[in-house]
Amino acid sequence: MKVCVFGAGAIGSHVAARMIATRAADISLVARGAWLEALTKRGITVRSGGEEIRAKPAIVTNDPATLPPQDLVIVTLKAPSVPLAAESIAHLLAPQGCAVFLLNGIPWWWRYGLPGASGPLPLLDPDGALWNKLGPDKALGCVVYSPNEPEVPGVINHIGTNRFQLGEPNGAKSSRLDAAVDLFSRAGLNGEVAADIRKEIWRKLVSNASGNPLTALTGLMLGDLGGDPGIRHVAAGIISEGLAVAAAQGWDLRAELNPQEMAKRGGRKPDVRTSMQQDVLAKRPLEVEAQLGQMQAFARELNVAVPTIDVVLPLLRGLDRSLRAA
Repeated sequence: MKVCVFGAGAIGSHVAARMIATRAADISLVARGAWLEALTKRGITVRSGGEEIRAKPAIVTNDPATLPPQDLVIVTLKAPSVPLAAESIAHLLAPQGCAVFLLNGIPWWWRYGLPGASGPLPLLDPDGALWNKLGPDKALGCVVYSPNEPEVPGVINHIGTNRFQLGEPNGAKSSRLDAAVDLFSRAGLNGEVAADIRKEIWRKLVSNASGNPLTALTGLMLGDLGGDPGIRHVAAGIISEGLAVAAAQGWDLRAELNPQEMAKRGGRKPDVRTSMQQDVLAKRPLEVEAQLGQMQAFARELNVAVPTIDVVLPLLRGLDRSLRAA
């Protein structure tokens, strides 16, 4: 099985390292800049739970056109970069190949297979490149529970859980889904089939949509948010509003998830730096639209009030603009 990890940063390198170390597949990587140089010269080191995983990729390139057709492309780019790679990913796939998107927040393929809805989401796929050049029929969804932070390019610290929920956007069972889940599991990445991938996306998003923006805006570690009553109140507001939007769409998690308890939970993770906070420190564009912007857009479509999100989102967009300008 030929597998390409497209976007070998922290999470991509972690996934690749485990797959290479366990010889789960024929692995190639697409990387750029300092990561390309580090992975080519020194390989990957993942520090996780007191153990160290070292892996030397056979192929690392910044030009996906040089790779042979792939059975599976594991896309680990940040959401703002994914549309720019649509054509490259499409050309990289073998005729029966597919791409699994390890994305935070609402994915670009969201409307695929939903009754009464179709077409790209402008906030996430502005020119429709992913929808039209790649096609949502080539996509698998994935919800990632695997906190990773780079120490330096090629060296990753993995903290906490290691779980990957995969699912077909149209909810179907498929041999390609089973093959992808089996690949992740054989590599020690705890792959599992999500019965309803959108429900699982919402389950993670309502938490991420508070922790990520608030750590990015304040500079506080995740554990510090839960200990501040004012910030905890804002976090609970975002979670509650996200749950209301999810329920209006048909995925009601309000009996399972308590906003007040979830807002406190960050205090149990004192050393976790969120992915969006990492992006701020690295002066990278933020996943604003995937995590908050599209949630607000759904709320407007469904006439759901989201007053907390309406305040936090413009601030986060302003921060993103300043990072892009820099």
